[in-house]
Amino acid sequence: MVSVLLIIIVIFLGLYDLPQTMAAREHTPTVIVVGAGMSGMTAAKTLSDAGIKNILILEATNRIGGRIRKTNFAGVPVEVGASWVEGVNGEQVNPIWTLVNKICLRTFYSDFDQVANHTYKQMGGLYEESVAHEAYDAADERSAFSQNLSISLSCQGQEDISILSSQRLQNDVPTTPLDMAVDYYTYDFEFAEPPRVTSLLNTEPLPTFTDFGEDLYLVADPRGFESVVYYLAKQFLTTNDAGDITDPRLQLNKAVTEIQHSKNGVVVKTEDGSVYEAAYVMVSVSIGVLQTNLINFEPDLPAWKLLAIYQFNMAIYTKIFLKFPCRFWPTGNGTEFFVYVHERRGYYTVWQHLENEFPGANILLVTVTDEESRRIEQQPDSETLAEIMCVLRNMFGDDIPYATDILVPRWWSNRFFKGSFSNWPIGVDQCEFDQIRAPVGRVYFTGEHTSREYNGYVHGAYLAGIESANILIKCAKKKMCHYNIKPKGA
Repeated sequence: MVSVLLIIIVIFLGLYDLPQTMAAREHTPTVIVVGAGMSGMTAAKTLSDAGIKNILILEATNRIGGRIRKTNFAGVPVEVGASWVEGVNGEQVNPIWTLVNKICLRTFYSDFDQVANHTYKQMGGLYEESVAHEAYDAADERSAFSQNLSISLSCQGQEDISILSSQRLQNDVPTTPLDMAVDYYTYDFEFAEPPRVTSLLNTEPLPTFTDFGEDLYLVADPRGFESVVYYLAKQFLTTNDAGDITDPRLQLNKAVTEIQHSKNGVVVKTEDGSVYEAAYVMVSVSIGVLQTNLINFEPDLPAWKLLAIYQFNMAIYTKIFLKFPCRFWPTGNGTEFFVYVHERRGYYTVWQHLENEFPGANILLVTVTDEESRRIEQQPDSETLAEIMCVLRNMFGDDIPYATDILVPRWWSNRFFKGSFSNWPIGVDQCEFDQIRAPVGRVYFTGEHTSREYNGYVHGAYLAGIESANILIKCAKKKMCHYNIKPKGA
């Protein structure tokens, strides 16, 4: 009688506990996506479109969009991160251009054709047009030299690539202040690093421009470039009547600190002590973050994966905005961009006025990169402003007004980004690049740094999210997990 009673009690307790167990399983996501930037959000949408609705997006900051970020400065919306749709009006249509036009963002064509005519000497005055054009033509010839060597050795081995890099170093080093400034404008303004650091693959005609076109359009819209990410998010995440995302599958202010992974699934821990379980995890943080100890992988990622991660560069691209009480720089057709020549390479070299985008706002933008970005991020904005005013007075005279406001983004110092975008370093081949994207068991990776053709670009992030999600979907359907299996070439 006692044994029968015990059996009844056990059965009752089991039935009582069953709904809780089932509910817990229902709320266990199939996939956790780490990061709600362009790649993470696109990956999540791709998973949702494929029928994997049971997802959870963990975003470390208080917003979505990642390195696409708008802020208000001196009464106008400025893009402190990605700001251009690069690659427009070609044979193929850039998918970001399609999205931008679908939601009717304001964009402005960037005209670089007259920059040689607006190149300023270090102590004032414009260079003679013939002298400036000769320097820009020489930079084009150096670029063509590198391209021809790259193409001729594109199918050869690592040793030949190293020889090529050495040849380029000997033939591609400008020495005069003018040549250094033009070299910076030609390379660093696009890649945020010198050509002697960035991979030779970046000196070939870039797929972004050969595939999608050579034109660039600057986004200058009150909603911000980030609204493209919001547009994608709202296609699969629930919103309220005001259009705000209310879907519990998106969790903000959830900084991931640990990812435990095994053949049975993943456990993701966040800084606030939360613990989440899932079958898979898609990691979309930047390569710069992967190179830090922000996220601990348990067990450690395999050696081939770590080597690939640490081989790549995280470039820093800093756009400094300045507000003035009145305009003192030239405006009109062909004046949007101008170059300042200094004996120190990259010292406040490339300038842009925003009169086309924001007439009467009296805002200038100067771009710094790499070591200058690191230096400027570590000093007070007052020192940066003082340096900039000296440069501007060298160009336009001592009577110009002092800036009334300055905005200095700090992407490198931000532990959730650690830079602006990825670059291929010299000597790294495509097989090694593929290892960046390769999954490790149930841990998958995405981000602009995983796009072989378009790394560093917004469309690269978008396409990478789709590609990485499709890899996960395919493996999940076949119940395949590449656990500690090296990809080809590793």
